[in-house]
Amino acid sequence: GEDVLFIANDWHTALIPCYLKSMYQLRGIYMNAKVAFCIHNIAYQGRFAFSDYSLLNLPDEYRSSFDFVDGYAKPIKGRKINWMKAGMLESHRVVTVSPYYAQELVSGVDKGVELDNVLRKTCITGIVNGMDTQEWNPATDKYTDVKYDITTVMDAKPLLKEALQAAVGLPVDRKIPLIGFIGRLEEQKGSDILVAAVHEFIGLDVQIIVLGTGKKEFEQQIEQLEVLYPEKAKGVAKFNVPLAHMI
Repeated sequence: GEDVLFIANDWHTALIPCYLKSMYQLRGIYMNAKVAFCIHNIAYQGRFAFSDYSLLNLPDEYRSSFDFVDGYAKPIKGRKINWMKAGMLESHRVVTVSPYYAQELVSGVDKGVELDNVLRKTCITGIVNGMDTQEWNPATDKYTDVKYDITTVMDAKPLLKEALQAAVGLPVDRKIPLIGFIGRLEEQKGSDILVAAVHEFIGLDVQIIVLGTGKKEFEQQIEQLEVLYPEKAKGVAKFNVPLAHMI
């Protein structure tokens, strides 16, 4: 139907509100449609040479929404087009993945990565990421051998811990504390803090499993953990849905 809400996620889809207005609504299509632009990671904005605007097949009236002076030297410092900036300005609402991240993005130029001023103009709402309660229901999870609910969780957890330890090659011990981390390996997620902290607490009676992908330096560091601490740590630098459910 015509009453549609388009959700544009990050810079890759930031042209949606521009094309909606300039190509569809101009022809009487999707006249009631709205666009919510969702920021997951503001560090990636889609900054390109200013001359590339002509490749977007958009009217000149949208050029100012893309116009951006890049304060960073890489790859080229100076005037560019910024897809994320345009997505923010041309969408009907700007949202992000949590109230805290929304506050962080407008707190300064470093946290907003040079778009904090734009966000203060458009306003931004933080909405906590949802969870698929069917996929992650421990009573029916297809990736775990032991199912449980609120009445059986205390009996099931030790068994699941042992299965996880065996799956990643750690010594099986239901009594030892086992720390699990799943996430993108970047500073924004605290990966640098995590890796540094492991060396501080790994001497205790504890195990840790880190699962994630991201910057190569962090992937190499988490994989090195099991070399340094083979009986204590396991680092898996790849996308692994079954292991994520086990953790």
